[in-house]
Amino acid sequence: MWHNRLSLSLLALKIIPCEALPDLLNRAALASPWLWASRRSHQLDSATNTGINFNPNGSAFLWLPSDEYSGSTFFDRWTFFDGPDPTSYVNQSTAVAKGYVFVQDDGTVIMKADDQTTLPLGQNRESVRISSNTTYDTGLFILDLNRAPWGCAIWPAFWTVGSDWPSNGEIDILEGVHDNEHNQVAWHTNPGCTLNPNASYTGIIPQTNGINNTDCDANVNSNAGCDVTDWSRASYGPFFEAQGGGILAMKWDENDISVWSFYRAAIPSDITQKTPNPSLWGPPSAILSSTQCDIGTFFSNHNIVFDITFCGDWAGNSYATSGCPGTCAERLTDPTNFVNATWSINSLQVFRKQPLAGNVSAIASTSARPLYARLSLAEILPPVLAALLALVFAL
Repeated sequence: MWHNRLSLSLLALKIIPCEALPDLLNRAALASPWLWASRRSHQLDSATNTGINFNPNGSAFLWLPSDEYSGSTFFDRWTFFDGPDPTSYVNQSTAVAKGYVFVQDDGTVIMKADDQTTLPLGQNRESVRISSNTTYDTGLFILDLNRAPWGCAIWPAFWTVGSDWPSNGEIDILEGVHDNEHNQVAWHTNPGCTLNPNASYTGIIPQTNGINNTDCDANVNSNAGCDVTDWSRASYGPFFEAQGGGILAMKWDENDISVWSFYRAAIPSDITQKTPNPSLWGPPSAILSSTQCDIGTFFSNHNIVFDITFCGDWAGNSYATSGCPGTCAERLTDPTNFVNATWSINSLQVFRKQPLAGNVSAIASTSARPLYARLSLAEILPPVLAALLALVFAL
């Protein structure tokens, strides 16, 4: 068995150009629990446990706990949206009565759509959409989930949005349709905010109507916004669920808005210890930097939103080319098509940025170095073939 794995690894190396190796190692680090374990030297663990983070100018700060949504009190600070929409969103009392929302004995939070009722053609299926009562202007948002909704005609999202759209902006942290395997991170704003394609991130910028989605203006390019598709096919849908879910993290401050995704087996210890330090996480899946978008101008006063939408602008308009059977309207009639339209959430933690006195630019520059540059040769070589294998299977 070992020689077969070695052959596959060598084959992967043969087709990867040398100049791509640094980025490959960063991507492999995100994909592989072996390399994540290897990177956790005593020095890095010690730095992680302090929770000290650094701005680009070297100033230090902490991410301190602000809000936690979990367990039996999860739904206490949310508003259920039940306004007009192609999806039939229900209020909280209906959602509870029909079993669309509940908390399991182990504290796991469940939000789901109607998967019991056979509908006549043309009737909308019932579902849920909730918005946090608290609004945020910045923060570090860490979602620990076991599964997210997926399947034909299903369009789930975990996002934040301002009360005055698009003036206050929108951040789509987890979003996809149908049986897609790659999460899509997106931003929607007023004119004047663009995505820097040369920033350091591991995702891929998609196109709409032949145009790269780098303009965040909600009024152009069919409101595609500026977006980045996660490189891993296990960042959304059935593969995300099959490996036990994981972490979606969004850092929003004056420097940038960045999103990371971590497999269940590769969650950084600073997250589990509640002393998050994004500077140790490697490059994000997607980043909107302040170099081409004034974060404070375009994003403010956001509520957090979870929803499960059916058909609509994205899932409906893309249905004919999705490989899904029949039409989107026909798909809605059969409840068995929606057994996977479920959020299973362990917790959502929100941290606030607390500046610290002093300037430690030397340490900041060390922690800001790329992941592969912070590993010694002895640390890289043992797990690198396993990391490459993980990358091959994740693509």
